[in-house]
Amino acid sequence: MDLDPDRCYRALSSRDERFDGRFFVAVITTGIYCRPVCPARTPRRRNVLFYASAAAAGQAGFRPCLRCRPETSPGTPAWRGTSATVTRALRLLEHGALDGSSVEGLAGRLGIGERHLRRLFREQLGASPVAVAQTRRLHFAKKLIDETPLPMTEVAFAAGYSSLRRFNAALRGAYGVPPSDLRRARGGASNRPSCPGGPLRLRLAARRPFAAPALLDFLAARAIPGVEHVEGNIYRRTVCLNGVTTRIGVQIAKDQDAVELSIEGVAARSLGEAVGGVRRLFDLDADPEPIARVLRADPLLARTIRRTPGLRVPGAWDGFELAVRAVLGQQVSVAGASTLAGRLVERFGAPLADTGDPALTHVFPTPDALAEADVARIGMPAKRAEAIRGLARAVAIGHLVLGLGADPDASRARLLELPGFGPWTADYIAMRALREPDAFPSGDLVLRRVAAGGGKPLTPRALEVRSLGWRPWRAYAAIALWRSTALG
Repeated sequence: MDLDPDRCYRALSSRDERFDGRFFVAVITTGIYCRPVCPARTPRRRNVLFYASAAAAGQAGFRPCLRCRPETSPGTPAWRGTSATVTRALRLLEHGALDGSSVEGLAGRLGIGERHLRRLFREQLGASPVAVAQTRRLHFAKKLIDETPLPMTEVAFAAGYSSLRRFNAALRGAYGVPPSDLRRARGGASNRPSCPGGPLRLRLAARRPFAAPALLDFLAARAIPGVEHVEGNIYRRTVCLNGVTTRIGVQIAKDQDAVELSIEGVAARSLGEAVGGVRRLFDLDADPEPIARVLRADPLLARTIRRTPGLRVPGAWDGFELAVRAVLGQQVSVAGASTLAGRLVERFGAPLADTGDPALTHVFPTPDALAEADVARIGMPAKRAEAIRGLARAVAIGHLVLGLGADPDASRARLLELPGFGPWTADYIAMRALREPDAFPSGDLVLRRVAAGGGKPLTPRALEVRSLGWRPWRAYAAIALWRSTALG
């Protein structure tokens, strides 16, 4: 949102949760920055400054509030409105890109110069890449202190600190007390949902409204047997984190303003990767208000947007997995594609040694495992099987990037160069794996039928033209159109 001081102060005075995460409030007289929903007494107008991000407030010398806990704020929507380069950089920072590297190295991964990257961050976020990385570490460490029983050493390394000394210094500098005092201030172990020896649980905030049931319906219909399972309000799947295979669970909170991640059996340093994966999969950082404002303007979408507020674009835990699933879905039903995916997993996936959950038995095959595999044996056409092998080879050698830091335009162009990949498949992958909010599979037959309003399906070109009014949120428009078929 525009950081007009008067507008921000009115939002602060209202305590309206819709502004949570859109800006941060720094109080000059206390040296603390807060969320706009902080329950503390509203400071006088002359005593506050407003910042687009927690990193900017921290870089200006303000300390995070212990009462409203800025680390629990939903993802800052202002970051989602930045340039594609900064968005890619933020995704890399969320996974610790500067924990063992430099800003120069980060810039190199993005294909730009270090000075240009610093300038983009300063202009669009009001903070440097280093400040953003430091704030990420600080907030994640505070979250782990508050919500888990992890020893402080494990918290330090999970949050990306290179030593316990640096961790202690950073927490003391930010909060004025050592980490152990922060944990005691939260009420001890009885006030934390995780139990020693059991799964770790972390609450991940979502911006309301959050159409969690619709998202779970979408994931359930496309769940890969043996790898994913949806039951009630819980999504479960197998994952591989830093070489360790395990299962995670994601439960929707009762008030549908968050999800709770449950994970066990992995090193603390893997927790950040797990949290990032869940945030992408459930699109937790989307800001539904500006999206709905654009889509409601079209009568074709208005009814679905009103009936299902807070629609999200389901992401992907792994870009390669999603791309394979997209190929399996070519010219077959959703159910048929799931059947093929289950066969693929059973034949080429790695089985879990622990068989404690009969619904989750395998980890999805790696690119190396499928690069030369006889995929046609699962009962699919030879050309489509070769498309999967070609995809696997391209990912395995690094020619195609479908994960963190990928350039959506470049990855889409490389997908279209592969045999068996047309615009529909490339756009669907861009929507979900590459997190491109304006990707739109205009060749999709269901979308063309719904857009025609019961008449002859629109041509892909006609639907493409119709979709221009939905930019830059066409991926959300596609989800709304698919959802409308379920609502009737």
